[in-house]
Amino acid sequence: MTNSKYGKNTICTHVGEVEDTQFKGAISPLYMSTSYAYEDVDVKRYPRYFNTPNQEMLGKKIAALEGTEAGMIFGSGMAAVSTALLAFLNTGDHIVLQKTLYGGTFNLVEEEFSKMGIEYTFTEGLAREDFENAIKSNTKVLYIETPSNPLMTITDMQMIAEVAKAKGIVTMIDNTFASPVNQNPAAYGIDIILHSATKYMGGHSDILAGAVAASNAHIEQIWHKAKNLGGSLSDFSVWMLERSLKTLVLRVKQQNKNAKKLAKWLETNEHIKAVYYPGLKSHPDYDLAKSQMSGFGGMLSFELADELNTATFLQELKLIKPSMSLAGVESTILSPTKTSHALLSAEERKHQGINDGLLRFSVGIEDRKDLISDLEQALEKVVKDSLNFSI
Repeated sequence: MTNSKYGKNTICTHVGEVEDTQFKGAISPLYMSTSYAYEDVDVKRYPRYFNTPNQEMLGKKIAALEGTEAGMIFGSGMAAVSTALLAFLNTGDHIVLQKTLYGGTFNLVEEEFSKMGIEYTFTEGLAREDFENAIKSNTKVLYIETPSNPLMTITDMQMIAEVAKAKGIVTMIDNTFASPVNQNPAAYGIDIILHSATKYMGGHSDILAGAVAASNAHIEQIWHKAKNLGGSLSDFSVWMLERSLKTLVLRVKQQNKNAKKLAKWLETNEHIKAVYYPGLKSHPDYDLAKSQMSGFGGMLSFELADELNTATFLQELKLIKPSMSLAGVESTILSPTKTSHALLSAEERKHQGINDGLLRFSVGIEDRKDLISDLEQALEKVVKDSLNFSI
C-alpha cells in the first residue's frame, strides 16, 4: 500500500508496510540480512545503499506522511542533516541559515564548513529582508528550522520558498519539533524536509534515527552522497521505527493538547517569568504558526523568576524527568545551556536568547493534572528555598 491520499492515521498504520508473502502476517516482517543476491534480481540490495526491504518501505511511509515523492531513513538526525547539506554544498558554495537553530546543526556548520571551503551566513532575524540580504551569488541552500529549538520561534515557510525559488536556491527545513502531524513544509514549497526521527517519529526514547523527505530528484542527489558517508540505520531499528510510527498521530495529538494546557497554566503562574509556546496568543508568532501549523506541538520552553534556582527546581520534580532528548511519551525537561546548546559559546547562546535559566519542556502523554501537580510541588519547594535563603 503506497497511496499517500489516505488520512494520516491510515498512512501511519498501513502505508510502507513490508508485505509478508510467506505467512501473511499482520505486520511487516523483519529482514536482518546484510547480504543479498545480485544476479537475476530487480534490485541489488545492500544496507549501506539504503535499499533493504525494511529501509525502502519505511522511506515510502515517511514520504507519504510529508506529502513528498520519496523518503530516506538515516542512522541519526545529524546524519540526515549533514548528508543532505553536503549533497548540495561544495567548495566555494554559500548557505544561508536562520540564526535560531538546534545546537548540533549550528556546531556542524561552525566546525566543519570552513574546512571544506563552504561559506555560510546566519541571519539576524526571521523576516524576508533578513534572508534576502544574506543571499549571495554563490548561495545554494537556504536552511530553516520551525518551530526552533529551544525558543519556539516560527519562520514563514511560504516566504522562504518564494525567496529561494526566485534565486534558484534549494530550501531545507528541520521539521522535527512540528512532526509531520502538525506541519507539512512541502505544501508551502519547501524542497527538503529533515527530521530527527529519534524524537516524535520514534516517540518512545529507544530509537536513534533520522529521516529525509523530498522529490525523487532531490532524494537521488542525497542518496549519492549518503552511500559514501555511510549513515544508514540497522534494519532492526528500521523495523522498530515503523512500528512506532503506527501511533504517531495518536501520540502527537495528545502531546499537543497537554502542551497547550500546560503553557497556559505556566503563563498565569506568578513564579514563571516567560513562556515560549507558539500556541499561546501572547507568542509573537502566534498568527503565523496558526496559518501554517495544524497543531502547535508538544514542545515549550519557560524561565523561572530570577530569584528561583533552576537546578533546585529540576531536582524537585518527581514525575517529569530531567533528561536529554525529547518527544517521548514521557514528559522530560532540560537546560539547553547544559545539553542541546552546550556546544555553542556563551556569547552565541546569548545572541540567540538562550540563557542559563531557560528550561525546555517536552510534554508527554500523561494526565495533565498529574503534570501540573508535579510542576506545582516543585515550584512550591524552590520558592520556599528562595525565601529561606533570603531571610
